[in-house]
Amino acid sequence: MKRTLVLAASIAIVLGVSLTAAALQITSSAFTPNGKIPSKYTCDGQSINPPLTFASIPPKTQSLVLIVDDPDVPKNLMPSGVFDHWLIWDLPADGKGIAEAAPEAKSGINGTGQAGYIGPCPPDREHRYFFKLYALNAKLTGAKVANKNDLETAMKGHILEQAELIGRYERTSK
Repeated sequence: MKRTLVLAASIAIVLGVSLTAAALQITSSAFTPNGKIPSKYTCDGQSINPPLTFASIPPKTQSLVLIVDDPDVPKNLMPSGVFDHWLIWDLPADGKGIAEAAPEAKSGINGTGQAGYIGPCPPDREHRYFFKLYALNAKLTGAKVANKNDLETAMKGHILEQAELIGRYERTSK
């Protein structure tokens, strides 16, 4: 057995192949990690969701969850300091991503009190926007989910892997 593993590792090194599985990934063709989110996807544009691509989804995944939030909100505007922009769950485990301006799936209440995506709209300076993708070993179909707290509670004990993409945005006119 040990000899087989050494041989497999040697072949992998020669071929440049990794023996470890790649971690869950989320990317966007609209912006680079830690890059500027184009205004098209914000309150200064069309306020539509950017295209997102998912990769390396773990094999035992039953569903995906996406949470988009802004942790840079002034506490005098929102005591928690976090504004929820999009909550979406029960995305298919074999999904490759979400298209630009995607029709809504199961989505919870964002920071405006409405369901669906709301684009970045920082009131004071540049903010960071976290696009957090979770691979779950279950579907949340029967869970009662309305807001991020409900969603995070329903996800507990079911997260296989998570990935994060951060985008930044600052309004040019306020």
